[in-house]
Amino acid sequence: MNNYRHDIDTPLFRLIGREADRLQLDCYVIGGWVRDLLLHRPSKDIDIVAVQRPEAPREAVGIALAQAVAKRLGRGAHLSVFRTYGTAQVKQHDTELEFVGARRESYRHESRNPIVEDGTLQEDQNRRDFTINALALCLNSDRYGDLLDPFDGVTDMQQAIIRTPLDPDITFSDDPLRMMRAIRFATQLGFYLHRDTFDAIERNRDRISIITRERIADELNKIMLSRRPSVGWLLLDKTGLLPLIFPELAALKGVETKEGRGHKDVFLHTLQVLDNVAAATEPSEHVLWLRWAALLHDIGKPRSKAWDPKLGWTFRNHNYLGAKMIPRIFKTMKLPLNDKMDYVRKLVDLHMRPINLIEDTVTDSAVRRLLFEAGDDIEDLMLLCDADITSRNAEKVQRFHNNYRLLRQKMTELEERDRIRNFQPPVRGEEIMQLLHLEPCATVGELKNAIKDAILDGIIPNEHDAAQQYLLQLARERGLA
Repeated sequence: MNNYRHDIDTPLFRLIGREADRLQLDCYVIGGWVRDLLLHRPSKDIDIVAVQRPEAPREAVGIALAQAVAKRLGRGAHLSVFRTYGTAQVKQHDTELEFVGARRESYRHESRNPIVEDGTLQEDQNRRDFTINALALCLNSDRYGDLLDPFDGVTDMQQAIIRTPLDPDITFSDDPLRMMRAIRFATQLGFYLHRDTFDAIERNRDRISIITRERIADELNKIMLSRRPSVGWLLLDKTGLLPLIFPELAALKGVETKEGRGHKDVFLHTLQVLDNVAAATEPSEHVLWLRWAALLHDIGKPRSKAWDPKLGWTFRNHNYLGAKMIPRIFKTMKLPLNDKMDYVRKLVDLHMRPINLIEDTVTDSAVRRLLFEAGDDIEDLMLLCDADITSRNAEKVQRFHNNYRLLRQKMTELEERDRIRNFQPPVRGEEIMQLLHLEPCATVGELKNAIKDAILDGIIPNEHDAAQQYLLQLARERGLA
């Protein structure tokens, strides 16, 4: 039996082991923390399983162990008890301990919520989703650091395999969320799905219908924050889950040819753009939504695709159509309907503007308008546009990158001179009404927009006195003064 005493020889684990011995419990750190220890990955969430000994008092289970540990840790340790579920949590600083008694589970076909009963350590390991998550390290003093690996999870880690402890058809049918978790772990860890695991997901894919959209979204977000998110989306496609959870993305697949002319596979292009963005960013809450914008930037192409005998395949206004789809997609997938959705919608809407600017003669006016509309998201927009260059023609790719660099330089110059980003017209509505003796009406808004357009077009500088003089000129022309 392998022993990892030196790897877990910490005051915290020793304390937990001593309290378990005192309460006559067998005690193990189990699951993801052990997996990450062996993979040399950082992990702060620690699951502790307590197992009843025959001679121990019946009340000495996971909650009792958590209470004893929290008492020994003293000030700074926060205990939360969830008696309904038989679990408890102890938090101290940035460490989080979850305590539970060993259990066995059974399932009903219409629900992923198990019927839970007290069980043995073996039964607790049997219920784990994957072999790499069924590893347990003993914390009792006489066996401290002993590894219990009944399903050879260590070998699976060495071979980079995701495999279920028991029959995968039962595992995935009982809790279909585990299909998403299998793909998520494969993406995060750079592992492969064992052939039996892959085939069972494919067979049981329709069971995903009993999983809430919120739980699916949580797994998708974890896939999106991985180093190469495309791995997860490709596995979702190959297992048949993609059209069930995200039909709009599945609709991007395939190439249509007419008169010998085809278009690129938008699905594969989208995944390349997503990986390009991932390679240029570090995972964070904000970056998550930039990556969603990358995934959705061409979502409007199937609806806009048309054949033009002269031009071939066209996707006119796909950015506009895609932006209109974002609220419904976010609502269906239970993604946040707030400023994060607005941010994604904005980037999808604007992602064609920079490339149109570099293909045309770049005017100061057009650059000012892009700066104004993108606001503080202009850097994210340009990063997305750089990532959108996926041509295999190296010369073309370099030309686009060079043109974007020139566009960025022009943006910087105009921003420093004109202060356009997030600006408001220097003459506000209240001043317009006061100067022209107007009541609140549509004319006030029209005049304010005219001042804004004059600044963006470079007719007047972004200054109060110039804007006021322009207002008075407009008023005279319209007979308002």
